[in-house]
Amino acid sequence: MEERNELYPVFLKVNQLNILVVGGGNVGHEKLHFLFKSSPNAKVEVVAKWFLPETEELARKHGAKLTKGRYKRKYLKKRHFVIAATNDAKLNKRVYKDAKKRFLLANIADTPELCDFYMGGIVNKGHVKIAISTNGKSPTTAKRLRQFFEEVIPENVNEMVENLNEYRKSIKGDFEAKVEQMNSITESLIYKKQKND
Repeated sequence: MEERNELYPVFLKVNQLNILVVGGGNVGHEKLHFLFKSSPNAKVEVVAKWFLPETEELARKHGAKLTKGRYKRKYLKKRHFVIAATNDAKLNKRVYKDAKKRFLLANIADTPELCDFYMGGIVNKGHVKIAISTNGKSPTTAKRLRQFFEEVIPENVNEMVENLNEYRKSIKGDFEAKVEQMNSITESLIYKKQKND
């Protein structure tokens, strides 16, 4: 039987959640960079013995808290999820075990078996956001798909979303009637594409 991707995609309001990142080096910086690229107002604290200058600058820009020192379990208090991104595999595993004791979601960099979630490729065009997952198998494929979608999704897609939202507000009737009318209006998007192929 063919293996399938059983991940369930969700879009988290990370500006309303408390996130801990453990690690101030290259991997920690990369995780922080992509988190802020997608969600500039994410609420994040980074704990590490030292920080790259770029990480300090990124944290300043987005209002993230930097805490210099060793990781301790107490840093998991009042968190919603944690990302461990140090070059110390033993420490990363300890962060994971501590998180599991508190029923927290954890992402341990470059260790798929210790991840409750992956940080996939993201395409962002205004209100339209597409997340791409390869089930942790090939980040390079996710990157290429992201580049593809960034090319093919029109720049004015956000304007269309805004206009449809305004129209939706003006529709009378119950939820089912509104859905039916919105489906009727937007189905032409699919048919136009098929005619052009």
